[in-house]
Amino acid sequence: VQLQASGGGLVQVGGSLRLSCAASGSIFSIYGMGWYRQAPGKKRELVADITSGGSTNYADSVKGRFTISRDNAKNTVYLQMNSLKPEDTAVYYCNAEIISVVAGYMDYWGKGTQVTVSS
Repeated sequence: VQLQASGGGLVQVGGSLRLSCAASGSIFSIYGMGWYRQAPGKKRELVADITSGGSTNYADSVKGRFTISRDNAKNTVYLQMNSLKPEDTAVYYCNAEIISVVAGYMDYWGKGTQVTVSS
């Protein structure tokens, strides 16, 4: 099983980006999916997550600006980021709780995608 994230880049303050993360491999089922971020010198933190049923949870710092969604048919999770601020600059990682045919239940991480917000 692999998670492939995409959509990061350089954007100006107030701009928008949309991250995508697709899971592939011998997947039986996917439970929670989410996005985390890690800025230089800081710990990795939860940005948002979403259950298989669509319930969402957001960090206070992104509420009202970011929207997480998922397409279960495509095994993909998205993060729409609007009104970006310099403090949103970080490497963004996707995460998924997956039951695979081979390994059973495991927690998977994508390699990360850089988001840089310039002022």
